[in-house]
Amino acid sequence: MADIYINYGTHMQDMTYALMEAADIAAELRPDMRVCIKPNLVVARPADGGATTHPEIVEGIIRYLRDNGVKNIIIAEGSWVGDSTKRAWKTCGYSALRDKYNVELLDTKDDSVEKRKSQGIELTLCRSILNADYLINVPVLKGHCQTDMTCCLKSLKGCIPDSEKRRFHTMGLHKPIAALAAVLKPNLHIVDSICGDLSFEEGGNPIESNRILLGRDPVLLDSYGAQLMGYHPDEIDHLFHAKAYGAGQYADDNTDISELNADRRPKTVLQRSSQAKRLGQFVNEDGACSACYAALIFALNKAGNMGLRNRINIGQGFKGKTCAGIGVGNCTAGCDAHVAGCPPKAVEIVDFLRSL
Repeated sequence: MADIYINYGTHMQDMTYALMEAADIAAELRPDMRVCIKPNLVVARPADGGATTHPEIVEGIIRYLRDNGVKNIIIAEGSWVGDSTKRAWKTCGYSALRDKYNVELLDTKDDSVEKRKSQGIELTLCRSILNADYLINVPVLKGHCQTDMTCCLKSLKGCIPDSEKRRFHTMGLHKPIAALAAVLKPNLHIVDSICGDLSFEEGGNPIESNRILLGRDPVLLDSYGAQLMGYHPDEIDHLFHAKAYGAGQYADDNTDISELNADRRPKTVLQRSSQAKRLGQFVNEDGACSACYAALIFALNKAGNMGLRNRINIGQGFKGKTCAGIGVGNCTAGCDAHVAGCPPKAVEIVDFLRSL
């Protein structure tokens, strides 16, 4: 069994179903279970803006659960303070899922609570989340203006009431997020990395990566996701603390990764957002896969253009060719210098650019 499963493509329902099959999630399920699915619906904005979990991914989860005998399914989430979860249900496509599959929608803002202590901090958690027999966390891998990135760990803030969310900010976010991860442990994490926002939790600058990840260790997934976005894991304070609190381990060269459909990565679609277009001016793209192109854009966002005189080559159009300048990905091996990988992580691109 792999540590991380990754599937590439644009047919999100089928991609999710295939990931759960590959990881044999059915072996962990019972028909009498109450399964809770926790997406990220931080704001009432459609998923293509890069802020919220695609409903197609959650639909793939529901289909898999139903096909394996699980009928009692609840989707639970609480939008950020000041926004309406109920409006997000409708705007983000979850009301339609409720009606189609007869599943329950729970706004955690309205839930009863329980106190739990973790790492010397008394935490207030939503009771329905704690009472689930099986919890599936479905975060979005994206940027964040305060914590740099957000994924499995930070998404669990949707499992606490608004008053506790406010208190987390007064405590500096990182340590309480890590303490929450040490006491609230979902059985499974399925990461929406289809088009996460470049820099902000509320979306607006989506970068198409067209991949979904599955795993059980949230620190492992978040540290891997951090590298995809151009960060070393220790740069993300809540990851550093969560690892120290025993909530999981960092991804490294020994992490077992199983890729599905790696040979069918979609070609990149140039982004609509102004920030992505601005960074794209430093890129000479010819037939790049979306995951590779996204890694380069995340790297440029993290590191800046570093005084680049020429655009960076990327894409399958460079395969087998000799070309001047620098390149990203195995397809650009004929360039004067290139960073290897198919695709490389953004953190590897950042390190490569700095080395030059």
